[in-house]
Amino acid sequence: MAFLYKLKGELVDIIEWNEDGSDTVVWRFPRYQDEIKNGAQLTVRPGQAAVFVNEGNVADVFQPGLHTLHTRNLPILSTLKGWKYGFDSPFKAEVYFVSTRQFTDLKWGTKNPVMLHDAEFGPMRLRAFGSFVAKAHDPHKLVEQLAGTSPTFGVEDIREQLRNVVVSHFADVLASSKIPALNLAASYDDLAARLAKVIEPDFARFGFAATQLLVENISLPEEVERALDKRTSMGVVGNLDQFARFQAAQAMEDAARNPGGGAGSILGLGVGLGLAGQLAGAAQPAPPLPARGGQPGGPPPLPGKEWWIALDGQQSGPHDLAGLATLAAAGRLDAATLAWKDGQQGWQPVGAIAELRAVLGARTE
Repeated sequence: MAFLYKLKGELVDIIEWNEDGSDTVVWRFPRYQDEIKNGAQLTVRPGQAAVFVNEGNVADVFQPGLHTLHTRNLPILSTLKGWKYGFDSPFKAEVYFVSTRQFTDLKWGTKNPVMLHDAEFGPMRLRAFGSFVAKAHDPHKLVEQLAGTSPTFGVEDIREQLRNVVVSHFADVLASSKIPALNLAASYDDLAARLAKVIEPDFARFGFAATQLLVENISLPEEVERALDKRTSMGVVGNLDQFARFQAAQAMEDAARNPGGGAGSILGLGVGLGLAGQLAGAAQPAPPLPARGGQPGGPPPLPGKEWWIALDGQQSGPHDLAGLATLAAAGRLDAATLAWKDGQQGWQPVGAIAELRAVLGARTE
């Protein structure tokens, strides 16, 4: 049987690779004892290249087309074999087919965070991921560097090495770009272009080229993202008084659209209005004294204690009427003393406020 295989190999010699569209990058043509006939037909289809190897030495490379093998188109192999005037059939050589099509959607990503110093946030850790497209750019070098003695070589056999090349250079490219962290999302294309240029020599060492590289995401640390979310929320809320009024209006609109909503809708409206009132009150403290003085702070006054007065050049209060009468009796409050309560238009003298004139009668002469 071995004799028949040998005889068939000498009489018929068609060398081709019917690629099945898989992720195979290199495929070695199976021949009986690697013997090839003089005048054999070599078919190299589009997206392929054929590489002849003799005793571990890469010889001639054929591009797509139909080739009849003879001395003229095997110059390197002829030199290695010592053929001066042609060669006899059969001769020994290994033929490797290389797929030169593009291998798409190859992923890359940082296993560990990349450390860098940001001008606004200081030292921080970033993670990134993306994808790239690779193809066999130099079949001679690819077979020489990677194929070895294996009959097949797939993209999975080189994916991790190429990914490591991308990730190792990404940290340098990101740090040298000095792009602020908040501007990174708008700079993905620029970073990808820089990264593709930097990795080109390392890909070329394996006979590959990156025809496209994408930076798809650069993520900030969770604590930085939370701080940014808080800052964004504060910016969205803006004026508390306007926000409270908007919330109350929304509650009333929802209640109007759902008149049969029952106690739940009424309660929601009440809460909305109450919140609006509290926030509006908090946003409108007592006006400042005409000359000097700060605004009263703290919780709203207790029921009955609603008056603020100017005492020793400072705002004092809140006071009820009995407290004001005591101050008047002690000579610390008179008709010229300025007073104010919520709803009143500015500070006014006690003597000009009808409600407070009665407390002046308690003052001792």
